[in-house]
Amino acid sequence: MNLITLNTWGGRGGHAGLMRFFHDHSGTDVFCLQEIWAGGNNEMVGVVAGGQPLIGVTTTLLEDIQAVLTEHHVVFHPHFRDYYGLAVFVKNKYSLLAEGEVFVYQKKGYESTDEPGNHARNLQYVTLETTSGPLTIINFHGLWNGQGKTDTPERIQQSVNIFEFTKTLTTPFIIAGDFNLRPDTESLALLERAGMRNLITEYNITSTRTSLYQKDERYADYVLVSEGISVTDFAILPEEVSDHAALSLTFTL
Repeated sequence: MNLITLNTWGGRGGHAGLMRFFHDHSGTDVFCLQEIWAGGNNEMVGVVAGGQPLIGVTTTLLEDIQAVLTEHHVVFHPHFRDYYGLAVFVKNKYSLLAEGEVFVYQKKGYESTDEPGNHARNLQYVTLETTSGPLTIINFHGLWNGQGKTDTPERIQQSVNIFEFTKTLTTPFIIAGDFNLRPDTESLALLERAGMRNLITEYNITSTRTSLYQKDERYADYVLVSEGISVTDFAILPEEVSDHAALSLTFTL
């Protein structure tokens, strides 16, 4: 099986290029996508959120991707209002055994009164039936707080909450997404000590950003795998369709 995770940047890297990316990779079994817009009537366009104005976003992004990935079904879970958040696209050949979300920072509906980019954060999960047995995929976009990508008590608690959720699983699992963390943080080490393989450090990846990202920090995105996942290949894809690079995982159970 193969999986791609990408923070789409809301389409700000260029809508045509992003759609071409999904077309070119439409054979992928699972996409874990962050910063997905599904409406909102443009009410946030131009608002400063996450430290920058929301210019160039595509508020129909979920619908547009669905129009390209016609052989996939989608599960969408917002974490800001009812239209911005996480989406997992899964090939139709895989039966969906379960899906849901767990809020790991604040409660559903939370928005900071000072900074719209500081809002509730959830993880979304899907459990699939595969020819080798059930598999759980977890899609995640971690807390942005305007304080860089180092540890804070909230981020450590976020990781504790993720770990507590994984303890409820009886299947092998993969966690993929934009963690908003440096690789040397306790927030990540906590998950690694719980037995999850961090493929970014294991494969000596030096950046998960593209040239569209102008700051010095080059890490944000991760793929973690549990026992029972055999990694065949892991790589950064070359297409620059966001300020985040797409991560590609090929694996077996």
